[in-house]
Amino acid sequence: PIADKGFASIRKIGNGLYALISDRSKGMQTRSNGGFMTGRDAALMVEGFQTTIGSTFQLETLRSVTQVPVRAALNTHWHFDHTLGNSVYGGAGIPIWAHADAASRMTAYYPKWQSEDLATYLVPWEKRVRDAKTDSQREHAKSDIEGLTGMFKPVSEAVLALPNHPLDPAKMPMEIDLGGLTVVVETYIGHTDTDLIFRVPDQNIIYTGDLLTGGQYPVNINGYPTKWRATLAKFATFDKNTLFVPGHGQVMGLEGVAEMRACFDDIAEHAEKSYKAGVPVEDAVEQYVVPDKYKNYRMFSWGFAIGRTYEQLYAEWSGKPVQVLNY
Repeated sequence: PIADKGFASIRKIGNGLYALISDRSKGMQTRSNGGFMTGRDAALMVEGFQTTIGSTFQLETLRSVTQVPVRAALNTHWHFDHTLGNSVYGGAGIPIWAHADAASRMTAYYPKWQSEDLATYLVPWEKRVRDAKTDSQREHAKSDIEGLTGMFKPVSEAVLALPNHPLDPAKMPMEIDLGGLTVVVETYIGHTDTDLIFRVPDQNIIYTGDLLTGGQYPVNINGYPTKWRATLAKFATFDKNTLFVPGHGQVMGLEGVAEMRACFDDIAEHAEKSYKAGVPVEDAVEQYVVPDKYKNYRMFSWGFAIGRTYEQLYAEWSGKPVQVLNY
């Protein structure tokens, strides 16, 4: 690493390309991965992370490498662990670029959370624990509370800095010339409806955000599983030497894409069997069993990984619109 804080380290992975890889076991200051790209004339940073400590670490490391102007800080999508440190960039006069809908998604949830206290916010979720009919259902409901608390607390402590340079998905792909380094911005729907990836075609390196993650179940809290699986199928067609910087987990190649697709397929296959057998979705969700090969996978929470995916797939197969999750 050219810099290492324990909670995250930064390595050079290409010509002018750097990856920040988080280590959650040593702290949540960054939580997500990120990185930066530097050319002769300008630089770009990827992600705002969960805290200003994380974004400050990235900005300071960039400045240890180059003094070229920073064209923008890029958010791959709107979620808290990729955006709550944006205020460091804003304070440094660096524009924050994101999908055109990212700012509105943030404002739909985060200011509301900041006006509430955690105990009040969790009332309906605590009721789900009390109303659980089985031990497994109770434990799964508790895992949702743990996941929600892990979002609510950092949001409640942050000074929100919204992306101030919206990128129109209708105008993508778009190219950014940094001087000897061209970055292509593309949009996909999957983990959210605001997902962006940043490709450096000449070096076959891509920063994917949470469209691609390693060692964990897909987090579908705001996702679209069918479109997400199609996005992963697209990634699988990229050059065999492509290097991916995922939103979480280690830098990977196509084998990482294949592994995530297999995990998604496992969930979808079980959901489809239950659907065809007429099993109600709330029962089917509880019947899913994590295979041995995924026992060590991190799961944000049962309801926002397995449950949400089942619910959306059932809705699609029933010809119903997928409901936006209000949490």
